[in-house]
This record gives sequence, C-alpha cells and structure tokens, in this order.
Amino acid sequence: FHPTDEELITYYLRGKIADAGFTARAITEVDLNKCEPWDLPEKAKMGEKEWYFFSLRDRKYPTGVRTNRATNAGYWKTTGKDKEIFTGQPPSAQELVGMKKTLVFYKGRAPRGEKSNWVMHEYR
Repeated sequence: FHPTDEELITYYLRGKIADAGFTARAITEVDLNKCEPWDLPEKAKMGEKEWYFFSLRDRKYPTGVRTNRATNAGYWKTTGKDKEIFTGQPPSAQELVGMKKTLVFYKGRAPRGEKSNWVMHEYR
C-alpha cells in the first residue's frame, strides 16, 4: 500500500468525509489523543514502517480553532510549513486539492518536551 499524497486526499480522505461508512482495507480509525505513537503499529491494518489512520481533529478549546495534539505521554508539534497538494495534471491545469502538515512527537509537556523519532503527516 503506497498511495500518493493526491490519492490519500482525493480518494481516501474525501471518501471518508463524504460517507462516514466509507472503509479502506489499509486504513483504520484511531483517536490520536488517546493513543501514544508507539502503540500505533498494533492498531494498523498493514505496514511495517508506515501506517495510515483516519482521525478526527480534537479542538483545544470548545469555541476555538486550535487543534489539540496532546496525549498522556506527550504532544505532536508541527514542523516546517504546510505543503500544498495538487492534482497530477499538467502544471497549467493543476488544482489545489489539500494540504499536508508534518508533526514530530515530543515526550513530556510543552515547551520542555523531549523530541522523539516519531513523525506523522496530517492531510486535510
């Protein structure tokens, strides 16, 4: 299972958003705020070093727009800038279909967390 960024957004993510009953053989649902990164491999449907999950975004504050990315053991911190994902059509006809954000897991609490080797890519 090696989907492109475009496939993840246009087929899998849009399919899930359009139909809550949408299922993908290689992608399972998980609550990333209740699961530590080292527990994710056992929840995955397939894969040895890369896994794919559907997860709802949790708001940090009920009326706010900030996303809660904390777990019991640490937090996911964004790194770099978001990457725009375009359709694979010729450059003159490309269309923006989504965004990809890279996050790194830190053990402990911000701002003194200890950086780990766990990396996650969030598509939206």
